[in-house]
Amino acid sequence: MTCSISLTDVSKTYQRGQQRVDVLRSVDLQVGSGEFLALMGPSGSGKTTLLNLIGGLDTPTSGSIKVNQQRIDQLTRKQLAEWRSQSVGFIFQFYNLMPTLTALQNVALPLLLSPSAKAQRNRRAEIALQLVGLAQRLSHRPTELSGGQQQRVAIARAIVADPAFLICDEPTGDLDRESAAGVMDLLQRLNREHGKTIVMVTHDPKAAGYATRVVHLDKGELLEPTGVGAGLS
Repeated sequence: MTCSISLTDVSKTYQRGQQRVDVLRSVDLQVGSGEFLALMGPSGSGKTTLLNLIGGLDTPTSGSIKVNQQRIDQLTRKQLAEWRSQSVGFIFQFYNLMPTLTALQNVALPLLLSPSAKAQRNRRAEIALQLVGLAQRLSHRPTELSGGQQQRVAIARAIVADPAFLICDEPTGDLDRESAAGVMDLLQRLNREHGKTIVMVTHDPKAAGYATRVVHLDKGELLEPTGVGAGLS
């Protein structure tokens, strides 16, 4: 399953007491089906806010957001929650794994609300873990895994329900260089071989080098693309 994403004249404003904070200003962004987009920019530029809007974790103050031609900015909170569970896989800097659960159980968590039987859920979780190279770590708990392996478990959890696209917020920010390269190789493979549309926020130019397109945010405004990624060196 792939998807296209379209933001038109999107702005986001917060009110802090008497102060109005314009986090995003009239952002227009098109993400093609099967594209791997990296968002870069200084702290406070609005990157995470933009990511949250695309992933349906927040709604814009104005403008429209379409995913596969559906106006997600017009959905109710309940509808957004259902849409997220079916359409988006989230990968964060910190893995957010349940420490008392095995890798298999962590990956199967998003499927608990599905009508699938336990055996079917576990089988899908096994396949996802095989895909990320952790077929031999099904029964390991997070404390028994390295940081890179924990992030791979988090990626397996994000893809187990076959979402339309992946949202990645600093996926290598807590990893050493070797582990980061392994995670980015995996994300690139999910994009190239499995057609997953990926939108990633990163501060790391080397991580951004894996993307097919890099765009920059500065003070809430989107700048022109800077080119095509070439991978880590």
